[in-house]
Amino acid sequence: MDTVPVARPAPRYWLHLLLLLLTVGTTFTSYLLYFHFQRPYSPAEISPDAALRALAFSLSLLAILGSHEMGHYTLARLHRVDTSLPYFIPLPVLGVGTLGAVIRIRDRIPHRNALVDIGAAGPLAGLVVAIPILFWGLAHSTVVDAPSLPMAFPGDDSLWTYGRDLFAWVMAKITNAPPAPEEAFHGVHTVFGDSLLMQGLTRLAVGPVPEGKDVLVHPVVIAGWFGLLVTLLNLMPVGQLDGGHLAFAALGTKARWVGRGVALVLLFLTVFVTASWGLWLLVTSKLVGFGHPEVVEPREPLSFSRKIICALCLLALIGCAMPIPLRQVVS
Repeated sequence: MDTVPVARPAPRYWLHLLLLLLTVGTTFTSYLLYFHFQRPYSPAEISPDAALRALAFSLSLLAILGSHEMGHYTLARLHRVDTSLPYFIPLPVLGVGTLGAVIRIRDRIPHRNALVDIGAAGPLAGLVVAIPILFWGLAHSTVVDAPSLPMAFPGDDSLWTYGRDLFAWVMAKITNAPPAPEEAFHGVHTVFGDSLLMQGLTRLAVGPVPEGKDVLVHPVVIAGWFGLLVTLLNLMPVGQLDGGHLAFAALGTKARWVGRGVALVLLFLTVFVTASWGLWLLVTSKLVGFGHPEVVEPREPLSFSRKIICALCLLALIGCAMPIPLRQVVS
């Protein structure tokens, strides 16, 4: 029987370029808002040095995110899977100025080997760009005096702590107990979590950081750190995340149980470590889900080299893992 080929939409290069330029603008502005100035600013206050630092952050971040998506795109095209160029997602004012980038895959994946290639290419390409950016930025950073920040369990931002504080407040209202004295407030600053990979790069670029010291990082280090966070989130073996592709290729339908196990870990982190993991728990369990579509040729075996790639991505997941990505510390 003759088949009629499906018409594919022509690439809209102008849209991809427009979204990229808009994302450069939103990430540039977000760096100034959240990482450069400690108060509201006016455009007249932006010095050439501040603009260069913000531009370095923006271009570094987009280079990492873009290489991640182009890794997927390139391997998809090599396996003759129809896919779109990356769409960058600008996010004005909020966060780091972007929700990342995405590609649209329009065909089914032919076999499990192709699934590994396409799924792993993004995180690995992102790391290939992020690691030298981080090393260069750390080498151009400064070691400064900083108070040590003890880790509490349960965490200060965990659901457990929020619930305990709420219970204490309700009981104080019921018993008319006097309110606890308020501590002096000086300001809030953001502390970035440390992964094994980040610790190793810091030691290579800066050397051992003495007790009572910390690294005042170059702007591109912040961009690289967010690149590691994106890699961590995508490599989680859940559903149709990049890590979910690899888990399905290696384990088949048993990958559902791996995804559910990851959800339990995220639930534990949300309750006892930091409530910020609750958002990713909702995204993975409700939006992404634990299922995965079957490939066109499910009986084709997974090659040994693809098993090595899966193991390499597992090491990357461990290297990027951080229990508390961000902490808001009151000083």
